Amino acid sequence: MKLGEILEGMRDYDFEGDRELDILGITYDSRQVRPGHLFVAIRGNSADGHDYLGSAVESGAIALVAEDFGNFKGRASKIRVSNSRLALSKLAVQFYGRPCERLNLIGVTGTNGKTTTSYILESILTVSGAKPGVVGTVNYRFGGKDRPAPVTTPESLDLMRLLKEMADEGATDVILEVSSHALDQKRTVDCPFRVAIFTNLSRDHLDYHKTMEAYFEAKSQLFRGLGKGRPGGGPFAVINLDEPKGKFLTTMTDAVVLTYGLNAACQVRADSILTDKTGIRATLITPAGRRAIHSSLIGEHNVHNILAAAAAALSLNIHLDAVVEGIERLKVVPGRLELVQNSRALTLVVDYSHTPDALLKALEALRPCAEGRLITVFGCGGDRDKGKRHEMGLVAGAHSDLVFITSDNPRTEDPQSIVTEIEKGTQQSGLKRMVWPINGDGGVSGYILEVDRRKAIRMAVAAAGEKDVVLIAGKGHEDYQIIGTEKRHLDDREEAALAAREGM
Repeated sequence: MKLGEILEGMRDYDFEGDRELDILGITYDSRQVRPGHLFVAIRGNSADGHDYLGSAVESGAIALVAEDFGNFKGRASKIRVSNSRLALSKLAVQFYGRPCERLNLIGVTGTNGKTTTSYILESILTVSGAKPGVVGTVNYRFGGKDRPAPVTTPESLDLMRLLKEMADEGATDVILEVSSHALDQKRTVDCPFRVAIFTNLSRDHLDYHKTMEAYFEAKSQLFRGLGKGRPGGGPFAVINLDEPKGKFLTTMTDAVVLTYGLNAACQVRADSILTDKTGIRATLITPAGRRAIHSSLIGEHNVHNILAAAAAALSLNIHLDAVVEGIERLKVVPGRLELVQNSRALTLVVDYSHTPDALLKALEALRPCAEGRLITVFGCGGDRDKGKRHEMGLVAGAHSDLVFITSDNPRTEDPQSIVTEIEKGTQQSGLKRMVWPINGDGGVSGYILEVDRRKAIRMAVAAAGEKDVVLIAGKGHEDYQIIGTEKRHLDDREEAALAAREGM
C-alpha cells in the first residue's frame, strides 16, 4: 500500500518525504522492522520507541512516525504527530482495510467476569447461527482455531491485523475483553463497538492506575466513546446496575442503555435463584419475556455474568430461546471455578481469582459445596499492586478453614517478601500459623506458608479429605509461572491432578 493511502485516515500531522513509497508492513517494535516497513515510535512503560529511530532505519524502515524527531537526520520519510499511539491506531485501520466495518464488535470491560461473560456470549451467538470470534485473556479464537493471548487486549496494530484475519475467515461478531490498560493506551479507540458491557469494578491494577478514580476513568472511556444511540439500533451500553459505579456510568454515555442485575429496576434480571455444586437455576426476566434457565457454572456471581451476556445478546436482536440454549450449552470456562478430575475423587477447583473481590466471590461460591473444610491455596503477583496483598490474605483467612499462602507470579520480587505481606492479612482474620506436616484430624484449621507453589498444592491436596473442597486460586488457565524474568511451565490443574495421584 502506498504511504499516502495509509495516511488518508490521519489528520493534523507534519510530513516530510515521499507519499508514493510502497509500505510492506507497519511495526512499533524496532526489532521487527524489515525492509520496506513503516516504523511507529511509541512510548512504553519500559522503553521509548523514539530511542530506536536510527536502528529502525538501519533495519530497512523507509518511513517513520514519531512525536519528536529531535536531531535525527536519517534517510526516511518522516511523519510527526502529537500522539503516536493514536496515530498507530489510525494507520492500522487503514493498512488492514477497515476490518471493523465487516464485524459486530462487542466490548466487555470490568475488573472481574470479562472472560466468563465472553464465553457465555460466544455460546449464545453460536447457537443463534452467528460466527463469533473472541479476543480475550484465555486466548484469541475463531472457527475452532486459537492462539495464545500474550495480553488481554492487543496493541491497536496487532488487534486490527487479528480482526482482519477473523473477518476474512467469515466471522460475523467479535467479542473483545477490553482491559483498562488498553483503554488508557488507546488500543481500541478506533473500534466502533456496537455493544459495550460493564461487569463490575473492584481493586486491581493500582500499580498502573494509582487510584481507583483513575482506574474507573479508564474503564468509562469505553462507554463515553460509543457515540449517540438510536432506539433499537445501538450502539448499546449494557451496564450492571447492582454495581455502585453502574448508575453513574449510565449518565456518562450517549448510547442506548440496557441495565442488568438482581434488583427490580434492572431491565434484564433474575429471580428464584438456586445455586449448588451442580450449577445455577433461575428465572431469567427480560423485555423479551421470561424463561427458566439452568447453567453448569457455579456461584451466584456467575448469575451476573449470565445476565450480562443475555442482555448483550438481546441488544443484538438474538431470540430469547437462543439465549437460553446458549447459556445451557456452556459447561465450563477454562480456569474459572474449573473442577479438576483426579484419582482420589477429591473436589479440587482451579480459579483465576487474583483480586480481593474475585477471591471472595470464589470462596462464597464454594462454601456451600464443602461438607467439610474449605482449603485455599493462593498467592499474589510480584511487581504489581502491593496494596491488595493484605486484603487478599484477610479474605482468604476469613472465608477458608485452611490456607496455604504461596507464590503466584513473583516476577522480580522476592517471593518470601510477598508471602509475608499476605500473611499479615491472614493473621488479622484470626487464623493461626501452622507447621507442616499438620498434626490432627480433618478438623484442623489455620494457615501455612510455602513459597514453592508446587509444594503448596501438594500439601493442600494431601491435607484434603473427601468432604473438603480445595480452591487453587490466582492463575486459573495459565500454564506458566514467571520467576524473575523467566517463564516456567506450571499448570495448577496438572499439579492438582498429579498431587492426588502421587501424594507428597
